Amino acid sequence: MDTNSESSTSSTVEQKIIALAQGKPKGISGADISKEIPDLSPGQLAAALNKLLSQGQVTLFQKGSVLLYKLNEVSKTQPLKGADNEEKIVYSIIEEAGNKGIWMRNIRLKSNLMHTQLNKILKSLETKKFIKAVKSVAASKKKLYMLYNLEPDKSVTGGTFYQDQDFEAEFVDILNQQCYRFLEQKNEAAKDFRGGPIAARNKAFASCNEVRKFINDLGISKVKLSEEDLEMILNTLVYDGKVQKTISTDGSTLYRAVQFLVPTPGIMKTPCGLCPVKNNCCDLGDVTPIKCQYFTDWLDML
Repeated sequence: MDTNSESSTSSTVEQKIIALAQGKPKGISGADISKEIPDLSPGQLAAALNKLLSQGQVTLFQKGSVLLYKLNEVSKTQPLKGADNEEKIVYSIIEEAGNKGIWMRNIRLKSNLMHTQLNKILKSLETKKFIKAVKSVAASKKKLYMLYNLEPDKSVTGGTFYQDQDFEAEFVDILNQQCYRFLEQKNEAAKDFRGGPIAARNKAFASCNEVRKFINDLGISKVKLSEEDLEMILNTLVYDGKVQKTISTDGSTLYRAVQFLVPTPGIMKTPCGLCPVKNNCCDLGDVTPIKCQYFTDWLDML
C-alpha cells in the first residue's frame, strides 16, 4: 500500500470515529469503536485516536475503570483563527448543514456572496482542509460541501450498495440469490420437522439477523453488512414474490421462502414501495424512474 493510500485510510478511520463520538456526546470507549468498526485493527485504532488527541478533536477521560473519548466542542470561528469575515460566514453555513452537506447554490443564497468570490473562498477552505467537496448519488455532476472531518450521510453516498456513486447492481443480485438460497434451505429443512404443519411452517421463518450472519460468514462482501442493509435486500425478494414477510409475537420481522401456485398480478407488484434505494430516487442522477429496471419490468407486465 502506498503512502497516499495509507493516509486516505487513516483519514477515513478518524472520520468514522468522530461520527460515532457525535452520536455519543457523553463519551465513547475503545470497545464501542471496535464494535462499530469491526475491521479496524488495534494498531489502526491506536494511531487514529492518538492523532485525534494530538489535534485536540477529542479528549480522553476515565469513568470508573473505563477510558472514554469525548468529542471536543469547537466554536464555529475557532478553527478559522485569522480568517476574514466572509470565510467565517461560509464555514458557519457549511457547518450547520452537518454530514448531509450543502449545495454551492444554497451557500451563495445564504451568504449573499458573488459566484466568483464564493468560489475563491471555497477553494481556500478546501486547501486548508477545513471543508471538503463530495459527490452525491442524487446528482453526481454537482458537489456538496461539508466539514472536512465528517463522514457523509447515507443519503449522500447511497450507502453500502454504492461504490464511487455507482449502484452495484451485480453485488445486489448476488446478495439476492444467496439470501433466497438460505431461506430455501431453511424451508426444505423445516419440511422434515415432525411437530405438525403449523410448527413446520413456523420453523421455516428466519430473522433478518440470521440471514445477515449467513451472508457475512460467506465472505462475499468486503464490508460487514448491517441489519438495515439486509432488510433492503430481503424486501426486494418480497417484492419479487419469492419471500413472505411476517411479524412475530415479539414484534420482530421474519422471512420465509415461498412458491406461489398462481403468478401475482402485476398491479400487486409495484416496485417503489419496497425499493432499496427509493430515498435516493429523483428526476436527476443515476437513480431515477426513467432508468429503473424494476419499474420498466413492472410496466411491461401491465
